[in-house]
Parts: sequence; structure tokens; C-alpha cells
Amino acid sequence: MAFSERVARLKSSLIREILAAAQRPEVMSFAGGLPAEAMLPKVQWADMPVAMGQYGMSEGEPALREALAAEARALGVPCEASQVLVVSGSQQTLDLAAKLYIDQGTQILLEAPTYLAALQIFQLFGADCLSVPLEADGPDLVKLRARLEQHRPAFIYLIPTFQNPSAVRYSEAKRDGVAALLDEFGVTLIEDEPYRELTFDGASATPIVSRLQRASWIYTGTVSKTLLPGLRVGYLIASPDLFPHLLRLKQSADLHTNRVGQWQALQWIGTERLRDHLGELRDFYRVRRDGFQAALQRHFSELADWELPQGGLFFWLTLKQPLDTRTLLKAALANDVAFMPGEPFFPEPDCNLGHLRLNFSHIDPARLDEGLKRLAAVVREGQARQAA
Repeated sequence: MAFSERVARLKSSLIREILAAAQRPEVMSFAGGLPAEAMLPKVQWADMPVAMGQYGMSEGEPALREALAAEARALGVPCEASQVLVVSGSQQTLDLAAKLYIDQGTQILLEAPTYLAALQIFQLFGADCLSVPLEADGPDLVKLRARLEQHRPAFIYLIPTFQNPSAVRYSEAKRDGVAALLDEFGVTLIEDEPYRELTFDGASATPIVSRLQRASWIYTGTVSKTLLPGLRVGYLIASPDLFPHLLRLKQSADLHTNRVGQWQALQWIGTERLRDHLGELRDFYRVRRDGFQAALQRHFSELADWELPQGGLFFWLTLKQPLDTRTLLKAALANDVAFMPGEPFFPEPDCNLGHLRLNFSHIDPARLDEGLKRLAAVVREGQARQAA
């Protein structure tokens, strides 16, 4: 059967496979980045105009674009509503950006580790995925400069605020340094901010795109982590030179983002109700994070190192005795535990062994301790087999 050459590069999503395996009610899952169902807000549909059931504009609902632009300007992002494109979750932003920039062999630059689904999309389109290592406060700027001098990638993709999977939050100095380098070399920035609102210490930092003077940029976010993932409403804001191309790509992909979800998002964005909800959400997740930290200290203190995340939904563990954590999945699921191996978050997974990404937002706290106890036992057994 004659498929396109792209299909040969198509990889199944490991996280989706794990989530499917974790659907059994007895499985204690740390795998997905799922919001807590207890904190999904109650929504009303009675006042939704009938017209929302009709086809809509490819750009998105005008009132929603205005609201999103106002929120972005409050963060320091220089934009007007005419630069806002409402997309089917911020995942679609990555798909559109890949179509805009990537041909077979196109060099792009990523953090290491980086968001698994972004890596999957970019590799599908044939990108040569180069990486720069993350430090505790952001990318290694010396190595970033070296990469830019040597390769001049088509774009760099970064998650500066509570990075997925590492939970790193870039410092002000690193944000300034990245912006200066991208301006110097004229490299486009794709800045992904799904976790910005999920901060536990109240600290904030303006996006990197707000610090750029010359480089082109795409800034993307979503309501999936703060409202309802099922709405599938995200947005991108792009520098004026990029926006028309992204709009045409959106038109060719799905005509427009679902208007029902857009209407619901508009009932929340910029309102006091959303600010109250976000306060409750942060308090709720902070408690879950602290409980997870205590359980990790009980069961993993001898096995791994990690930093306490100041936001987001994940802990990132580095094993003191590295092994390929993908080899632990079968044993973990047999013990009714699911987790996300760290290797697939790197462009070169086989060179980066010994990490686990663990989600703390979704698991029932009553099952947390037992789940981490079982996972620790699986890790110990895997290390014993490797040493034998």
C-alpha cells in the first residue's frame, strides 16, 4: 500500500498508550498530565446562542480574540486581537508551526528534555531535532549560543514556565539571555505556556516573546489546564509576519475551532469568576504537590533526586542508579501502577536514561502512598536485574 513517506516516521504516542492501559479502575496512575476531575468547573450552557452551532470564522470568535489579546497584553505580550488565532488546543499550534517551517531535514532546536507530543509532531514532519540542555533555571546559554552559531535552526521551541516534563521555571536572567540570542541570530521562537497560571509560590515572569526586539515569534496557550480539557480550546498569538501563513494553514486543517467550546471559554476569560477559580485551583494542587513530596521522600529518597516543583503538574525524577525506565513499564502495569518513562522526552532517548515524569494532580490522595510504594519496588527490582 503506497502511503506517504511521512507515515514511515509516524510513531504512536507512548503517553496515550499508557493512559489507555491505565483505564482499569485498579491502576494507580502517575502517567498523564490530567487535571483533577474534582476541580473541573461547573459550566452552564442554557444561554449559549443557537448561532454557536453554525460554522464560524477561521480566526476564532471576535470577542474571544479580544479577550485573549487583553490577557496577553497584561503579561507584556505586544499584540492586538488581529494577531490571535483560536486553535483546537495548543497542540494544534505545534502542528501548524511544523507545517509552516519543517521540510525533511529542517533543523530545529529544543530543550532537553522537552514536551513529548511536540517532539512527536516535529519528527513526523521530518525535522532534525537538535537540543540544548536545561539547567535549574533554564537553558545553558553558552551551549545555546554554540548551537545557534553552528546550525541557525528554523525555530526554537521552549516551555519557559513550569516546563513539561522537568517543571523548570526560567529565571529572569535566562529569559533575557534567550531573547537576546534569538534577536542576535534572527531565530523564530515558539513559546508554549500551558502551565503559567498553575503557580504555587505566586511568582511570575513575563514571557520571552515580550522581550524580543527583532525575532519572529509564536506564543501559545490553552484553557485545558485551568478550565476543561474537553473544550479543546487553545490559542496562538503570532508576530504579524507569521500570522497570515498560520491562518491559511488553519483554514486548510479544520476550517475553524469548535464554537461551542469557544463560547464557553469566553464566559470565563478575564472574569472575576476565573480569578476565584484559579485561586482555588492553585491551593488544591499545592496541597496535592505537598502530599506527593512527602510520599516521594518516604519511598524514593534513596532511589532518585528531584526538585520540588513551584508550579505545573509534574515531578521529574532522576535515578541515582540509571536504567532505561521504559523497561519498567510492563512490571509497573502488572503491579497496577502507571508512570511516564523519561527517555521519550529527549530527541536522543537512548543517550538519556534514568528519568521518570510523575503527575501529582490526578491521583486520589488516598491511593498515593501505596502507588509510589509499588513503583519504588518496581524500580528496585529493575535495578537489581540490571546489576545481576
